[in-house]
Amino acid sequence: MANEAIAKRSFGKTKDSISVLGFGGVIVTNTSPETASNYVAEAVDNGINYFDVSPFYGNAQERLGPALAPHRENCFLACKTRERTADGAQKDLEESLRLLKTDRFDLYQLHSLQKVDDDVDVAFGPSGAMETILKARDEGKIRYVGFSAHTEEAALAAMERFDFDSVLFPVNYFAWTSGKFGPSVVERAREKGMAVLALKSLALRRWEKEEFKAFFRSWPKCWYKPVDEDEYIDLALRFTLSQSVDATIPPGHWDLFKRCMAVVRAHREPFSIDETALAPLAALGEESDPLFANV
Repeated sequence: MANEAIAKRSFGKTKDSISVLGFGGVIVTNTSPETASNYVAEAVDNGINYFDVSPFYGNAQERLGPALAPHRENCFLACKTRERTADGAQKDLEESLRLLKTDRFDLYQLHSLQKVDDDVDVAFGPSGAMETILKARDEGKIRYVGFSAHTEEAALAAMERFDFDSVLFPVNYFAWTSGKFGPSVVERAREKGMAVLALKSLALRRWEKEEFKAFFRSWPKCWYKPVDEDEYIDLALRFTLSQSVDATIPPGHWDLFKRCMAVVRAHREPFSIDETALAPLAALGEESDPLFANV
């Protein structure tokens, strides 16, 4: 029987509930089918029901589909497309459904919106990706529609174009406090009743050239340097979950994911944390620039 220790929160204003930790498909990229199945089963046994994947994550879909199949009916499965045209998004959608061995996605997202003109305008323009996404929703292949973004400009512009069900966006202590990056997006999403899904909760900074080859070997699925000491993982994760988010997706490494599960089990809801307790993170952040910042 599943262990319900992992807390769940409402997915925005819907009746669905998702685990406060999401299982990122990158975790199973380049693993064996047996390892992928073991990872998924352990996550489900600990109460994880939110899974997120993308065609952009190598062979993650091929691995996650069979691994998740025995648990699919009790899980909230999110997928994405980086295509901006209707035809491209249609191909992505059909292939993802096939590889993930499912007939519908609980959430389908425009992936990695960066620029208003190149991404948002094209996706919403004639023969844009949103045509495919909305058609698929009408056909029952998609339940909810969302997007992910790494710039506030693109995120805010997308929210003005459509009543999305969710936004997947960096909510990170260092970017939030030093870079002033994130609060405006979370605030606007909440005003609109959207679910807020957090990215990059453990991100510290970009890799430096001299450390890249040596330290990147430790976390090869992270294009940034994550906090990887237990004290900092605890504080960074609790900070993100103490903001107005419904869930967060840790970096795509099984070891980091398991340590995040331990934090969530140890502290439970509401994951509140005061500024004094965050002092070690503040000191760590003084050593470098945050991964994201408003300039």
